[in-house]
Amino acid sequence: MHERGSGQEARHEQIIAIVNDRGYATIEQLASHFSVTPQTIRRDLNHLSSDGRIRRVHGGAGRDESSTTNAPYLSRQRQNSDAKQRIAELVAAAIPDNASLFINIGTSTEMVARALLNHRGLEIITNNLNVASILQPKDDFNVIIAGGTVRSYDGGIIGEATIDFINQFKVDFGIIGISGIDNEDGSLLEYDYREVRVAQAIINNSRRRLLVADDSKFGRRALVRQANIGQIDALFTNAMPPDSLLQVLSANEVELNIAK
Repeated sequence: MHERGSGQEARHEQIIAIVNDRGYATIEQLASHFSVTPQTIRRDLNHLSSDGRIRRVHGGAGRDESSTTNAPYLSRQRQNSDAKQRIAELVAAAIPDNASLFINIGTSTEMVARALLNHRGLEIITNNLNVASILQPKDDFNVIIAGGTVRSYDGGIIGEATIDFINQFKVDFGIIGISGIDNEDGSLLEYDYREVRVAQAIINNSRRRLLVADDSKFGRRALVRQANIGQIDALFTNAMPPDSLLQVLSANEVELNIAK
């Protein structure tokens, strides 16, 4: 028998509050919080999603977000931060000392920058002022900042001058964040077409391309197509992608790395 009445309604309101506060919550987190079964939470999330009150994604739920406007930077910093930290450590383990790399805009890539602080002799080119600030204290790192227009809300550097600057280099690794991944065709999606053009230059000028994306990005809508998953060599995430996306990864021979 399914639960009905005020108890269920109260839980629904609390689920919405949790998802809005965190930006994303897994089925397991919600089941533990409310001391109910995962099946109960799945029914709750399906009901709330059909009402348009949350966005149902693989393994949980996120805010019902616009496809044209990203969430505020400080909110994105907090969202799924534990998962981003684990992913960052896994990415850092794949980067050898004395390597050259691009690091682009995003809160996930900023986590990667912090995880790289124990490395030696890195050459980093970035269009992210926050990444440059994180890495600047390391006296054996050479940090190069791309020129261009600085976005006030997140320290990202974009524009034609940024693209021209990136195109002067060919590096070992490109570390790329993303706002969303289409689960059906593997499109990598962003909100700002100017950011997309810089990311395309990073992809084109990296020998090995590493995509950093926590599981809230699976199926997340965003307006601008940045690239396709087939242009990436490896995906670093914290949970198994949906079956449709797994098929796309396999067809394009993209290496899958899951942080535990």
